[in-house]
Amino acid sequence: MSFLGKKARTCWWFKENGHEAAAYYVSILPDSYLEGEVPSPTEPPLVVEFTLAGAPMMILNGGPHYPQTPAASISILTEDQAETDRLWEALTANGGQESQCGWLMDRWGVSWQIVPRKMPELFGSPDRAAAGRAQKAMMLMKKIDIAALEKAFAGA
Repeated sequence: MSFLGKKARTCWWFKENGHEAAAYYVSILPDSYLEGEVPSPTEPPLVVEFTLAGAPMMILNGGPHYPQTPAASISILTEDQAETDRLWEALTANGGQESQCGWLMDRWGVSWQIVPRKMPELFGSPDRAAAGRAQKAMMLMKKIDIAALEKAFAGA
């Protein structure tokens, strides 16, 4: 394993197909790339190391012992609605599942939070009534709709 000088790296346990998942993840997020693999006696590779949006990660193809769980998720801060929509569509494609409040599960069972940058700005506003309206609107959403949050924030 290389670890490329990184002291800490998040490790995901996959039943199988970790290389496929890592390759897909790095294809949809900027500042992402595959770093290396640790071969196994059989296919697929035992470990796949990669960087995801600047964060060091690895996937261990360890078999069926530990399934993915929403107790751990990847949170991605998006710049605008277009990026939010693009990532949402990419991660729910081919068997992924939408959930509530910007959460989804991809086809490999990994949970993600797709969070537009505007959302924490609205929720952190000193105008607590407006922030509360935006939060209440978010509770009714699956994929986050920035315009709808801003409308609720404004009281419209």
